Amino acid sequence: MIADITRQLFADPPRETLYHYTSLSGLLGIVDSGVLRASDIRYMNDSAELRHTLDLLQSHVSRRIFAGTDNPALLNQLLEWLSHRIASGPMLFGGSFRANGNLLSQWRGYSVHGKGVSLGFAPDFISACARRQGFQVGRCLYGERQQLILIERIVDAIEALALDTPVDDRDWSPVFERAEEDLLRMAAILKHPSFEEEQEWRIVSPAIGSSEDAPVHFREGRALLVPYYAFDLTSPGRGQLQLEHVYLGPTANIELSMKSLDLYLQTRGAAPARGISYCQIPYRQR
Repeated sequence: MIADITRQLFADPPRETLYHYTSLSGLLGIVDSGVLRASDIRYMNDSAELRHTLDLLQSHVSRRIFAGTDNPALLNQLLEWLSHRIASGPMLFGGSFRANGNLLSQWRGYSVHGKGVSLGFAPDFISACARRQGFQVGRCLYGERQQLILIERIVDAIEALALDTPVDDRDWSPVFERAEEDLLRMAAILKHPSFEEEQEWRIVSPAIGSSEDAPVHFREGRALLVPYYAFDLTSPGRGQLQLEHVYLGPTANIELSMKSLDLYLQTRGAAPARGISYCQIPYRQR
């Protein structure tokens, strides 16, 4: 039942160009390597997104316990498990794309001032890359009511799963572990309603138990090393990045920046099918 909920969340494919915001340094890394660094979701924005889902689950479970339940032991164990296991369980890697490639908030948040681009990919291409690597593509959910309904369905599914799972000494951890990967996948696409403007889509990996199960790399983060998966963005047989469109972010040297960006992509065989556009947002010196 809980797997059915996850399948529904990832059932609708993207239909618009998907943009990835990055700095000029990030652009060089992506184009030259042909990969996107899909980070462990626990390391995205200081774990804020995972924390949001945990808070929703813990609040709902607590309300059920206080309202009276037929299985308080199960729900109390679930609360305890959520506070520890989800935060330290298997790895799950995700990469971010936006349906809007020209948002001021994204230029400010995801690119170095005056040195930003958003790389646009055809939706079918991203979906094909995801399928080839065992990833799923899902639209992030922002609606508060929609999220609360989903959380209720998840807890219902865990209670139903518990009825069908024999356990020893009323230890329900095997039940929770069976639901763990689905919970992580859901957490990867549930975002706080205040971020709705972003129109974000996520590529999400299967749960990975250890570095022996998949190649795990590391990059330098703001204050720690960040594990990531090298998500291949090249076309099979061509070995080149397949770009649909590119936006150049606010910059002080529009003409020169557009020219050098175009030349770079041409020399790398990654010229976007619909060309390069300037964002038309005034550059402000800091």
